[in-house]
Amino acid sequence: MPKCFGGLVHDMNEAIAIQPATNPAEGDAAPGSGPDPASGVARMPWPRRWGGAIASAFDWVFGLVSIVAGLSLLSVIPVLNLLSLGYLLAASGRVAASGRLRDGFVGIRKASLAGSVLAGTWLASLPLRWIAGMAGDADLVAPGGRTARGWHTAVLVMGVLTVLHVAWAALRGGRLRHFAWPAPVRFLRWIRTPGKFPRARDAVSDYALSLHLPRYFWLGLRGFVGTLLWLLPPAALWIAAGRIAPNHGGGWLTLLGGLVLLFVAMHLPFLQSHFAVEDRFGALFEVRAVRRMFARAPIAFWIALLATLLFALPLYLLRIELPPRDIAWLPSVLFVAFIFPARLLVGWAVSRARRRGAPRHGFFRWSGRLAIVPVVLVYVLVVYLTQYLSWEGTRSLLEQHAFMVPAPLTSL
Repeated sequence: MPKCFGGLVHDMNEAIAIQPATNPAEGDAAPGSGPDPASGVARMPWPRRWGGAIASAFDWVFGLVSIVAGLSLLSVIPVLNLLSLGYLLAASGRVAASGRLRDGFVGIRKASLAGSVLAGTWLASLPLRWIAGMAGDADLVAPGGRTARGWHTAVLVMGVLTVLHVAWAALRGGRLRHFAWPAPVRFLRWIRTPGKFPRARDAVSDYALSLHLPRYFWLGLRGFVGTLLWLLPPAALWIAAGRIAPNHGGGWLTLLGGLVLLFVAMHLPFLQSHFAVEDRFGALFEVRAVRRMFARAPIAFWIALLATLLFALPLYLLRIELPPRDIAWLPSVLFVAFIFPARLLVGWAVSRARRRGAPRHGFFRWSGRLAIVPVVLVYVLVVYLTQYLSWEGTRSLLEQHAFMVPAPLTSL
């Protein structure tokens, strides 16, 4: 009996895992499939084991690409961009809590399944879109004619068939191979299966709940508000300085704004990771806790901050000109691809500090402090110049993708 939405309910690890086989009859065992000396259970032949490993690796990479594409798309959609920020914060928090970088790749297998469904749907709709194009051409040549009516009928028929094909492929697991062949015999058997629709409904519901979207949204909303509160003072000082002549105090306001942003950039990435671990809004403002953690892992903090700010700098070039609305999400792919690993490194640095009970030697602490200053100074200078280069003007001072999604205020 086929299982409805089997791929939606089970993790891909279970779907491709090689299950131990029963002991084969003597003389029938394939090469490399003899009994395991430790367990006495026959192993699968090595080609199948390697094939399963390659399929699992491909599925993981496809899931990572789907995650990056999904976060990029969400980051330019109003309100939903908070999901993107919440996911990045959660990834950093998971690494900070466990100390393992792999824990930051949250929901990779589920993203692979969603990406397979979307890619399969796009491929399955190619004939429908071609027929729709022919129908449009027929309307231009002879509106309302027999040929045009025939093409419109074909669009209707193909549309129904495409919907059925996509739904049936999703019911069988949603992988690309399910979109390649409709498996009509299996479909006829499934039609006669009792209780198929309630199981499909429950599977879809379980999959949606397993994504934890409300949690990511709530985490992203609080992270956005807290981060904005940190970035408002330096941005306000620079905006005010731009409206005052340098000889009337504008220069001093510019200097003060730079010093405030210097302090914020040193602490904010780690405050965000600390907030994600503690899941408390107040943790976003616990500077002393971050400074204590820095004393326990100064070099790791310097590496993480260097990666965060260094990866963010080239992306400011993409703000010089507003991209067309149809491809507004494409620059976001670069933003996410650069910022995602930086978030994981920040979580790694926080995890090292959390595991150590005593501060490091003063030499390492002061070396870390001195090494951080030039990195942050370069970042502050680039951010200051951005207001004169970006199409957003002074508003770009608040839209710092090193700490938020690519365009948080524009998308909201």
